[in-house]
Amino acid sequence: MAERPAVGRPEVGRPEVERPASPGRALVTGVSSGIGAAIAARLLDDGWEVVGLSRTAPATLPAIDHPALRFVAVDLMDAGALANALAGLPPVRAVVHAAGILRVGRLGETDSATADARAMWRLHVEAATQLVEHAVPVMEEGGRVVLIGSRTSDGSAGRGQYAASKAALSGLARSWAIEQAPRGVTVNIVAPGATDTPMLADPNRAGVQPKRPPIGRFVKPEEVAALTAFLLSDAAASITGQRIVVCGGASLV
Repeated sequence: MAERPAVGRPEVGRPEVERPASPGRALVTGVSSGIGAAIAARLLDDGWEVVGLSRTAPATLPAIDHPALRFVAVDLMDAGALANALAGLPPVRAVVHAAGILRVGRLGETDSATADARAMWRLHVEAATQLVEHAVPVMEEGGRVVLIGSRTSDGSAGRGQYAASKAALSGLARSWAIEQAPRGVTVNIVAPGATDTPMLADPNRAGVQPKRPPIGRFVKPEEVAALTAFLLSDAAASITGQRIVVCGGASLV
């Protein structure tokens, strides 16, 4: 009589395939398009559970129906609405703040300079602070925070207020990084140069056109997403408080 396979053991020729455990849950903002959408898609591909925040659903994101994606519609410009949205979310292992806007104008050339400055400060700085203040205190050791900054934070004609709001992220990231280092929670900035996203065609930047970097093309959102994914990985545990520029060589000329 042929021997029956033991209970709980795979039959010969049918080895069990172990599925890798999920890296965890990541909170990603700005998932409706551009860099945020690319980051969400990359993390889903890498096995993360993703909670995506943006005003509108990511219609162009193939993973919109992905079972590991939870989309929450919220206007990050509204502090109260964001607070309510965050209150209903479970703890996360990573926070990626990718939502952003660009308003341009040289000194004395626009009547909306103050309003534009407030809008960019709210979305880039205040919203980042709100997200991190909510998520990090209850984050397990070894958590990750990535803020999407900009190469422009070094200063650029016609983009003073945008540069200021993005430069502020460096002070926040470095301060948070040293505070959280004993817990193994890293905080970094990915600072892209001109990236091939809908922001390049935004009519609000008509007065300041992007320049192609030395590599001859704009940065791809997927390239920014790849670096972000690495910074969220265990392999990046020793990288914290850093601003990493992805600019296609633009900073070299």
